[in-house]
Amino acid sequence: MIELEPGKSLDINLKEDSQGRDRVIVALQSASCELNLTPHQARVLATELIMAVNRAEVRSNLKHSHNLARSTQPATQKRELFNQSFAKFI
Repeated sequence: MIELEPGKSLDINLKEDSQGRDRVIVALQSASCELNLTPHQARVLATELIMAVNRAEVRSNLKHSHNLARSTQPATQKRELFNQSFAKFI
């Protein structure tokens, strides 16, 4: 069971249908709603979820690195600091 928020949970179970075939049941408890999926359908859903999470993580990392790039010193200041440090060795 996965708790989504207080009073709402997602439950995932493997059950057999009347003909003995496996079914993956994804049930949202608070709304009394369920998906009755074949193993293949459940695998496709899982793959889509993983891909969406990966895209969200990449987007978050790009925003984070973009904000870091904005907060750093301009390139001219960096060069000046490097030249000043390098001049001490000469």
